[in-house]
Amino acid sequence: MQTRTFSRNSQRSGSRSGGRSDFRRGGSSSGSRGGFSGKGRFSGNKLDIARFIQKNEAEIRNHPVKDEEVYKPVHKFADFKIENDLKNNIAKKGYNDPTPIQDQVIPLLLQGKDVVGIANTGQGKTAAFLIPAINNILLHRENKTIIIVPTRELALQIEKEFKDFSFGLRVYAVTCIGGTGIRNQFYGLKRGYDFIIGTPGRIKDLVQRRALDMSKMKTVVLDEADRMLDMGFVDEIKFLINQMPADRQTLFFSATFPSAIEQLASKFTKNPVKISVKTREMPLNITHEVIKTGGDKGRKMEKLCELLAGEDFSKVLIFGRTKWGVESLSEDLSERGFKAESIHGGKTQSNRQKALGFFKANQVKILVATDVAARGLDIDNVTHVINYDVPATYDDYIHRIGRTGRCQNKGSAITFI
Repeated sequence: MQTRTFSRNSQRSGSRSGGRSDFRRGGSSSGSRGGFSGKGRFSGNKLDIARFIQKNEAEIRNHPVKDEEVYKPVHKFADFKIENDLKNNIAKKGYNDPTPIQDQVIPLLLQGKDVVGIANTGQGKTAAFLIPAINNILLHRENKTIIIVPTRELALQIEKEFKDFSFGLRVYAVTCIGGTGIRNQFYGLKRGYDFIIGTPGRIKDLVQRRALDMSKMKTVVLDEADRMLDMGFVDEIKFLINQMPADRQTLFFSATFPSAIEQLASKFTKNPVKISVKTREMPLNITHEVIKTGGDKGRKMEKLCELLAGEDFSKVLIFGRTKWGVESLSEDLSERGFKAESIHGGKTQSNRQKALGFFKANQVKILVATDVAARGLDIDNVTHVINYDVPATYDDYIHRIGRTGRCQNKGSAITFI
């Protein structure tokens, strides 16, 4: 595997939903396999958040933000060898200079190479694989691409990006996720498509029902691959890729590169180029704080409400461990006069999307979520991430706090212990 690494210190860049009735008490945190009870997540070791944050504070003292070096891209989007109509759509989105992952990955994908891309959250991985894949369809209409992601929310987010890039190009996608009617997905597949965007379980279901033929897929993208393995989807991924043609293009994108991802990539890719633009684990524009509550639930709730009443807490993402706990906390906050919504695996997909939409549109200032929201979602201007329940692993901590401090804005992470 060829490896190219960028190791600089910087990173570039209302009404309520009424969704309470579909909540089911109990269950895993994510609602999509594994959650915090996934095999191998704890390994008997308790996460020491305080020590982790102390380490980060020392790093901030030694590497102040003003000293960080800004990545200078080799290309501009106008330089890439892609169709002019696609370039026009990219320009309409205001894209001019690519991020590090886009700058390094797009030329390789346009050459047809297999790639393993490792980058921090918020670096624009979606555009890095969508732009070359759409261009490939414009040049070779018979080719089809499948994009496999761990969560429904991420699939819908990629679908939105796809629509922006493919506007007016007569390139079509079908989004295949659970929690929504499968009949519409059957209909979309029969009408014809160039892209499939979906979650492993629903895609496998459609393949087994013979509604989707994996042998037609010439490109496969595994986005947030580490999270999919974390959630227990390795068997589904192997099942799907094994049915694809041998002469495909295979792309792995991940925020981390554990041995399990390395083994999977080595099995399913051909001479891949590994592009790592991962910077330090925790961006230096995010401050970190630990609040000790001594196990007193009443004190913990009062302290949370005290924080949320602050003027600077204008858009807050709160993470809890279980579906029941997240729903209960959201309801408690609403009863105390805060505008709050929740997303978790116990809600229907439509109500999850409504809650997320209200939060993105600033119709509510608080979103309480399980880790289903920690990966890949692009939510603008989140001022604070609060870990009401301690995350299971350091990786979970990193991905949770990655929802704030995006695009070099200042952010704040607060953890209750």
